[in-house]
Amino acid sequence: MTRFTNAISTFHRTKGGRLVAGVLLLVLGITLALVFFPWDSMRGPLNRYVSEKTGRQFEITRRLEVKLGRTTRVLADGIEFANPSWARDPYLVKAEAAEIQVRLWPLLFGRVELPLVSLRKPQFGLQMEADGRRTWALGKDTSDESSVPLIGQLLVDQGTVNYLVAARGADISADFALLAEDASALPLSYKARGKWKGEPFTAQGRTGGVLQLSADTTGSFPLEINATAGRTRLKASGSITNLAEIAGIDAQFQLEGQSLEDLYKLVGVVLPGTPPYKLQGQLNKQGLLWSVKQIKGVLGKSDLSGDLAFDRSRTVPLLSGKVQSRVLDFEDLGPMVGQPSDNVPKDMAKAAAPAPQKNSRRAGRVLPDTKLDFARLKAMDADVQYSAADIRHVKALPLDSMTAHILLRKGVLELEPLKLGVAGGQLAGRLAINSNTSPSSIETRLDARAIQLNQLFPTIETTKSSLGRISGQVDLKGRGGSTAQMLASSSGNVAFLMGSGEISNILLEFMGLDGGEVIKFLVRGDRNVGLRCAAASFEVQQGLMTSRAIVLDTVDTVVNGQGRVSLADETLDLVLYPSPKDHSILSFRSPLKIGGTFGAPTAGPDKGALAGRAGIALALAAINPLLALAATIETGPGQDANCSQVLTQAAATAFKTGSPGAPAR
Repeated sequence: MTRFTNAISTFHRTKGGRLVAGVLLLVLGITLALVFFPWDSMRGPLNRYVSEKTGRQFEITRRLEVKLGRTTRVLADGIEFANPSWARDPYLVKAEAAEIQVRLWPLLFGRVELPLVSLRKPQFGLQMEADGRRTWALGKDTSDESSVPLIGQLLVDQGTVNYLVAARGADISADFALLAEDASALPLSYKARGKWKGEPFTAQGRTGGVLQLSADTTGSFPLEINATAGRTRLKASGSITNLAEIAGIDAQFQLEGQSLEDLYKLVGVVLPGTPPYKLQGQLNKQGLLWSVKQIKGVLGKSDLSGDLAFDRSRTVPLLSGKVQSRVLDFEDLGPMVGQPSDNVPKDMAKAAAPAPQKNSRRAGRVLPDTKLDFARLKAMDADVQYSAADIRHVKALPLDSMTAHILLRKGVLELEPLKLGVAGGQLAGRLAINSNTSPSSIETRLDARAIQLNQLFPTIETTKSSLGRISGQVDLKGRGGSTAQMLASSSGNVAFLMGSGEISNILLEFMGLDGGEVIKFLVRGDRNVGLRCAAASFEVQQGLMTSRAIVLDTVDTVVNGQGRVSLADETLDLVLYPSPKDHSILSFRSPLKIGGTFGAPTAGPDKGALAGRAGIALALAAINPLLALAATIETGPGQDANCSQVLTQAAATAFKTGSPGAPAR
């Protein structure tokens, strides 16, 4: 013990010992001074310093206390931090008390890092302008993102927040309250109201007591939300790791609304118009990548399931994934092409329907003329696979199934390959819409294969016993802002071919007005007649379809035809010339004229030709009634059409590359 005491005494007497002792005493003195320093006396200088640096009023109104350390704690009773002069609300934050943790080292490099901010009864006024100015940036240049403080966690008890971003149609006010006695993981409740994307907005729910505002903080906090924006409702529950950037989301959700098209305005996802929908699934967000998995729900009367992802990190956002329907109600596709749908509620359909116009040139038209917003195709890219196993309630065309690869790139929408199950066969090919032109342009090439004749017209009883397979091709290009406009301006080729089969004879006899055969059918029933071949080929120029060949050859009748179909006026002008191969009485074999419009077609004999024969019959009847039958006797001049030659010529005419009116390949 004596040796240790002597060593200490010797150390004190040396020069080095005295220096170290002095440093220790200085550090101790500074520490004691800082611990007992009257920090509240620094409120005035601190208020003036912050106000000068930020260019707006800052004030700790009652008391200031500081707990020094690598992360220093600043305790303030009463705090007011004004907003810039251009803001609507007077204060960025106003609270009865605050505890703010500040990292000292980053301050030396001009960065403000606040691991924790705790506020009692705060009021927030958050506002952002179109030029990037924001009230929560602390520098004099509020458009400089580097002057935004990095806040890790935020603790609040109760208060209000106003959020205004006029350029984005957002103006929301929210009240929140912390239930201290609530022992659950969601003690903080909130209610919000206002506008989002210009639509009426309400929300309510609960969150954890500590709000995670930065990705630098560990863990996540729970969140529940029940929100309505316009016609869209969202319910979700899960967790989030970064509230400031809406990142690190893992939540179950339920989404419902009047049309998926509304999501374009709300979140920027381009989806087609649909009937009302209800969907649920698992929502995840990491960085700028949103993913929705295990989607299940309904659109109108159709079901939908699958997975989708929306990547906003790209210059143009990308929607990708795979979705499918077990059952697709065809009525649900109506809003996508501007057609009315019975699956849309009456009040919604009435609101969306265009006002009737007197003497409208669209009166009686059937092709959809609703303006389609192709400009939205430039808002994002897409790579989505869609399939429907069973299609129902198709009125005009018996669709069975559908698969499509939907590609959207730089404003060009392509469905390739597109496969439609039609009447036991298949319609397959490509459909492309280019929104970069004005008006938008469309190209379509569809090949029909093995379509069953007896399934093609399900509403016509007399065709159900007919047999045969139809093949064909539709190759068109057009421009316009609606389906009707595109078809009205289209050019290209349309052709359909059919080989051997059977067709209802009553159709042929009515076409030829064979009274004897009709009477026989009424007594004995209809019979099928053998079909040797059939072909129809049209050249299309600016919406006018002009026949190149129309041939129908059966065992007892050859029918040749010609005429035009106007896709612009939606009118028919076709003439069919039947030539019988048998001998029949009571037959007025006159040409059959098909006219009228798509909405109200007409069919009947050529009155001029029929009147001539009727006049001869009446003249003979004046001499002897029995002789009147002579004028109706056919000698059967019709000859069997050379089916091989007919089909070859029709196919060559329809599919010939570079033929007149055919679009360039």
